[in-house]
Amino acid sequence: MTHPDIYSDIKNLAPQIAYFSMEIGLRVDIPTYSGGLGVLAGDTIKAAADHELPFVAITLLYREGYFKQHLSEKGEQSEEPVRWNPDDLLIELDQITITVEIGSSQIALRPWLYIVEGCDGGQVPVFFLDSDLPENSPQERHLTAQLYGGDRRYRLSQEIILGIGGLRLLSALKIRNILNFHLNEGHAALLTLELLKRYQRDIEETWDPDQVWDFERVRNHCVFTTHTPVPAGHDRFDYQLVEELLGDYIPLSVLKRFAGHHDLNLTTLALNLCRHTNAVSKCHRDVSTLMFPDHHIKAVTNGVHSTSWTNAEFQNLYDHYLPGWRRDNFLLRNAIAIPDDELFAAHQSAKQRLLHHIKEKTGTILDPEILTIGFARRATPYKRATLLFSQPDRLRHITQYYGPLQLVLAGKAHPHDEPGKQLIKDIFRTREQLSDLIKIVYLENYDMELGKLITGGVDLWLNTPTRPLEASGTSGMKAAHNGVPNFSILDGWWIEGWIEGKTGWAIGPPPTGPQVDHESNLLDADDLHEKLEKEIIPIYYNKRPIWIEIMRQAISFNASFFNTYRMLMEYYMNVYSFDPPTRVALGIRENRH
Repeated sequence: MTHPDIYSDIKNLAPQIAYFSMEIGLRVDIPTYSGGLGVLAGDTIKAAADHELPFVAITLLYREGYFKQHLSEKGEQSEEPVRWNPDDLLIELDQITITVEIGSSQIALRPWLYIVEGCDGGQVPVFFLDSDLPENSPQERHLTAQLYGGDRRYRLSQEIILGIGGLRLLSALKIRNILNFHLNEGHAALLTLELLKRYQRDIEETWDPDQVWDFERVRNHCVFTTHTPVPAGHDRFDYQLVEELLGDYIPLSVLKRFAGHHDLNLTTLALNLCRHTNAVSKCHRDVSTLMFPDHHIKAVTNGVHSTSWTNAEFQNLYDHYLPGWRRDNFLLRNAIAIPDDELFAAHQSAKQRLLHHIKEKTGTILDPEILTIGFARRATPYKRATLLFSQPDRLRHITQYYGPLQLVLAGKAHPHDEPGKQLIKDIFRTREQLSDLIKIVYLENYDMELGKLITGGVDLWLNTPTRPLEASGTSGMKAAHNGVPNFSILDGWWIEGWIEGKTGWAIGPPPTGPQVDHESNLLDADDLHEKLEKEIIPIYYNKRPIWIEIMRQAISFNASFFNTYRMLMEYYMNVYSFDPPTRVALGIRENRH
């Protein structure tokens, strides 16, 4: 494809939604993501391509990725950069160079392009901004090298590149018909400042300094999704650093008015300069509303891209019994009619593939007939990965007298998260203590490929976050797409998807408010072990038809709803605004009530 063809194709796509995300996970060999936020972004883009929606996406090109995880025999984590070659997978648009001002420097940026192809031929262009150019200094060339790397200066520099540089890229590409700039988390909030500059009125037109900045016009074009339920997760920068890097780009008095008086809070900036803000589950909406009581926050519960997260065995099953499900994920509700023997055979085949992978990577041989529990997510204290092991004697008793268990775990700790790294070591120590009765496998370097293998290959999906810190969570949705029931704390999406004993099981009570429930460990551990002993293990081993019915209902009730098809439909109906011809073309009816 030549460059003129690229520009012509992008122009013909006529994007109207510009989706900005600090990380985007499209495929495992493009390692520009760390976890749930990036994978959610990638799934959103894939769904937009499936339905030929007018999207364009902007992110950064991380030549060193997030990191590759190595674990010692004692569970000690070490990291190394993920080396990959963008030339192998992306198209470098070397005819385009834009610049952003960071401090006293003009940073040159070049875009790389990846076209996401949908199931019916739809396309969404994704642009990756790269500062690794010869005209930049060695330090400047490294600004887009690492995802979530470096110090506060490095992080703010990246957010200037994403928000301000991303908007300038769209202008350079002559993409001018954007009706909605979608900020996926606050990392992209600085694009609102670039819009303020773009829409700035001449003082001689207004003779009023307050009227120079067209805040309402910016708001009308911007929407914001927040993913973080705790104050520490929202990026904040000291104004001294902001002045060093942004200079007089926007008067400090204007910035403080919308981004916070004490420091630059990117979430506050996004809340104030976007016309719509949504959380990523109903529970998260309630928490966010209490965190930001002066703002009206709605909810669009996350989903996953069904085709991407359904394993081959279940894809074949759905193609046979639910034709059309790849485009219309609501058809998964008809999984209720899939025969028992075929459903369980598909699961056992996926399980065998997981067990084969485990044997290849670790040498551990797991039994396909034993109830296998999966737990895979970022290793950090609030995820409580060791809750299952908090009563080792009781766990021994359960496996001896009620039925055997085997466990498959995975997850990276952030390089600077020492408590998270300690959690992994604790699991390895517990593995040795319980090795005479329970086989526990911890797989290193958790990524999208391994995530799909685990969520589709285990028998039961475990999730144990501290309430209410799970904004949404999506791994359990992926499990449901493969007929794997959830066994989870009532937080995030699971409050909406949980039907006790039908789609899975709850652990403990629902959250009672926005405060972190630090006292729940003992009660949750008791409930977890009680349900394993009295309900889950007996059903799996002694009432197989009931277990298969729960698998079927997980697909019918959960997979059919918690997907990006439904999620994007909600965004189009309730968040994005369009001119009348576009609304007609997209089949969106006006709400006249």
